Amino acid sequence: MIYLDNAATTYPKPEETYDRIDYVLRNIGGSPGRASHRMAIEADRVIFSARESLAKLFGVMDSSRLVFTKNATEALNTALKGLLKPGDHLITTAFEHNSVARPVKRLESEGVSVTWLSGATPGILTPSEVRAAFRPETKLVCITHASNLFGAILPAEGIGAVCREEGVIFMLDASQTAGAVPFTVNSLSVDILAGTGHKALMGPQGTGFLYLAPGIEPAPLLDGGTGEIEEVLDLPERLEAGTMNMPGVAGLGAGVGFLLKTGVKNVREHEMKLCSMLLEGIGRIDGASIIGPTDAAQRASLVSFNIEGKDPRELGIILDEEFSIMVRSGTHCAPEAHKEADTFPLGAVRVSPGYFNAEDDIEQFLGAVRKIGAR
Repeated sequence: MIYLDNAATTYPKPEETYDRIDYVLRNIGGSPGRASHRMAIEADRVIFSARESLAKLFGVMDSSRLVFTKNATEALNTALKGLLKPGDHLITTAFEHNSVARPVKRLESEGVSVTWLSGATPGILTPSEVRAAFRPETKLVCITHASNLFGAILPAEGIGAVCREEGVIFMLDASQTAGAVPFTVNSLSVDILAGTGHKALMGPQGTGFLYLAPGIEPAPLLDGGTGEIEEVLDLPERLEAGTMNMPGVAGLGAGVGFLLKTGVKNVREHEMKLCSMLLEGIGRIDGASIIGPTDAAQRASLVSFNIEGKDPRELGIILDEEFSIMVRSGTHCAPEAHKEADTFPLGAVRVSPGYFNAEDDIEQFLGAVRKIGAR
């Protein structure tokens, strides 16, 4: 079996992730923040340790500004719905994942003004295009760091600098780059960073995070937690209502620990090498068209493509059933992005190598696609 669907969720995880989850489930049964006995206190330490590791990875000085969520969707919804009010103006892209597009559509129906930027090149947005969209009432710019279809890494550093100059909050969806592309919140001038734990951060599904710069205080998406009803909780507890997924967060912390030890730069170099092989190999297949940049240095570790006359969903099924190669086909929870790419409604085939893939995996994948394409 060859797994090449790491843009959806990474597999396998580092052994550290599996071991940490197993240990915590077996030995630390308390609920964090819910009691003063030794197991509850140890559970608190588990959460704190994971939060500190995540802060170190992204250069966050105060780890209490990092909130754990159950996924990137919850993180994005929390920030968007907790900050934007009728009359505010939001700038986003026309190729966002549905985890941004759907809440933004709801906010738009409730009176938030939205500018959907396409960019002169599909899947690409420049700082000057963002600057041109500013209005006096612009409150927030929300963009994906790398589209899960186009793969292109957007110039977040330049866009963040423009937002900082204009006094506009800059929010980045790093679901496809956190743990795979080296950056810090300061290097990109990020005010809000949202991401998932189960992709390149090497954690389990059911984990995510939201970073909020000092002074940014969205209203909670959920209400609950400990303390008196009238008590106003501080971060991170204010946005972490309910019992924490403590074993999952422990696994996320272990995954982040693996990245800190391995080096995100080394992960990036390995995945770029595999992506270069993909881009070159797919580019040589008759009738194949690659979506997004053809330079691996300009994209996250994913390549979407189509072959003329081939249904992408059927191609994905054949790869699985005949060659035991797992990729993702369809519209990838991003139909608006596919409209931008002119691949809607059938979508595309997306192959996304991860840190644990080898060059032989890519060669076998390319050989299989050539065989299918020749039929």
